[in-house]
Amino acid sequence: MNGAEALVSTLLGQGVDTCFANPGTSEMHFLSALDNPAMKSVLCLFEGVATGAADGYFRMKESPAATLLHLGPGLANGLANIHNARRAGSGMVNVIGDHVTSHLKYDAPLTSDLEGLARPLSHWLRTTDGAHTLAHDALQAIEAARAGEIATLVLPGDASWGDAGQVPQFPRRQPERAAPPAERVDHVARMIRKADGPVLLVLADRACRGRGPELAGRIASATGCRIATQFFTNRIERGAGRVTLERIPYFVAAALEYLQPFRHIVTVETGEPIAFFAYPGLPSQLKHPEAQLHSLALPGEDGTMALEMLADALGARQAAVPWQERIETPVPQGAIDPTSIAHALAAAMPEHCILVDESLTSGRTSMALTCGALPHDTLQNMGGSIGFGTPVATGAAMASPGRRVFCLEGDGSMMYTLQSLWTHAREGLDVTTVVFANRKYKILEAEYANMGFGTPGPRAAEMMEIDRPTLDFVSLARGMGVPGVKVDTAEDFHAAMVRSCAESGPALIEVVM
Repeated sequence: MNGAEALVSTLLGQGVDTCFANPGTSEMHFLSALDNPAMKSVLCLFEGVATGAADGYFRMKESPAATLLHLGPGLANGLANIHNARRAGSGMVNVIGDHVTSHLKYDAPLTSDLEGLARPLSHWLRTTDGAHTLAHDALQAIEAARAGEIATLVLPGDASWGDAGQVPQFPRRQPERAAPPAERVDHVARMIRKADGPVLLVLADRACRGRGPELAGRIASATGCRIATQFFTNRIERGAGRVTLERIPYFVAAALEYLQPFRHIVTVETGEPIAFFAYPGLPSQLKHPEAQLHSLALPGEDGTMALEMLADALGARQAAVPWQERIETPVPQGAIDPTSIAHALAAAMPEHCILVDESLTSGRTSMALTCGALPHDTLQNMGGSIGFGTPVATGAAMASPGRRVFCLEGDGSMMYTLQSLWTHAREGLDVTTVVFANRKYKILEAEYANMGFGTPGPRAAEMMEIDRPTLDFVSLARGMGVPGVKVDTAEDFHAAMVRSCAESGPALIEVVM
């Protein structure tokens, strides 16, 4: 084998069988090695789509995909969604092609400090020494990614075409998440027993799916504590027949009011609630000044095991589970607004669909009003970098065939990674992209007021408006092979979602606000 073939062989041997790619000249040997029926190679027309797709893939599969990016500029194009993936704990193996080693000294136009670009967002980073080390380097990258880390493997051209010799078959090692120390669990249990006021459990990451919410619900039933998530969570299993988790509000004033009653906050796989941004005259820490923070499970620890240990310590394992009842939401009629949007979603979502939410202002009420919908998963933007939605929907759909994905987008954020639609069409992905077209960066209007500036003046307002010309998302989608429809009433929005589920493949709905 040459080096590129050794790399692909190692990826496949470790179960990494999907690669989101945007290749260039330096990656031709690796591209040739990808011509293997066991490897699913997915072409993305922008590197931010590839890295975002790897994020969505990991969230649903809990196993990494690879990306193939072209030198430093290609990596730079993908960094925003690598940032989001790192914040979400989504592992990926980024293979970055580089010039042949002997060519670097000539400072060709695409030469850059590749490691310098990659280092701030990579947990694991290596430029391979040559074809003979490539399989071992790939193994370490895969094991880091499997543990939820960003692994970046820089692949010089000569390492791709060099002789790799005999490639070993490595055993697969699954990462183990550590349980919390018993003393920490006992401390939290004692605090809950003695607390003279309400206690809040804040769940994150893997504690928000599987048995985690059920255990938290039993603890809540036995002790009277409340259970919630941060405003953004990487993946939540929710809906009828599951345990509903409250959501700490985004805006500071609302979050302060929500958290005001609690003098004890217990965190599971997350840190304390903090403001997304700092605002004049408002605190960054959202808890009450007298509230104490208790960490039950640190990020990266086994939060579900921690909840099992806490339930045992509190004698709550047999307590009743507050399962969410099914709420049959009537189809809304009339004007489009955040409430009718949420009601239309609740009425239209099929069982076990996946909701990728980058709707910013239009979808802020959807969580509370869809808790009784059919069982579904929700994926949210953990890093705040805009343009996460349609790429993450791409990866989620690739990882979960047979499950409809609804991607909720603002019209501003939609324009960041519009190229995802082309991949949706090419791969025939069951993704319904919903674009809420209010023709402005409406979130910025709210943030402008939060900073104390009141109503924007004409020049400032122009920087928040995305009309003149008006974007036509149905035409943009059609140009990339995705059928679309424009709606302006709640009943038509609901009907369009239902129709999109009746046929396989992608669809786009432009919701005119």
